[in-house]
Amino acid sequence: MSKPVLPVSLNILGKEYKIACAPEEQEALLNSAHQLDKQMRKIRDTGKVAGADRIAVLAALNLAHDLSATATKSGATPPDISARLIELRKKIENVLENP
Repeated sequence: MSKPVLPVSLNILGKEYKIACAPEEQEALLNSAHQLDKQMRKIRDTGKVAGADRIAVLAALNLAHDLSATATKSGATPPDISARLIELRKKIENVLENP
């Protein structure tokens, strides 16, 4: 028997998204969407990056980097992953700023 899922409305950078989610995961999904929205608004408000897709990529990289850095501090991942993420983020930012 499959677990019940309910549609959850998320608002990210002014757009509404409906995501199917198990009831016990709803709060975590809403928190994640809030963090993503916050990160995307922060990037958009700098004025350096245009386009929701580019903003989303940078936000995802920032959040992945934060997660990696936290995991590295706790000893969960090798430190070279964090360094590689920083390097990739800089490259992507450079490409996005200089199309």
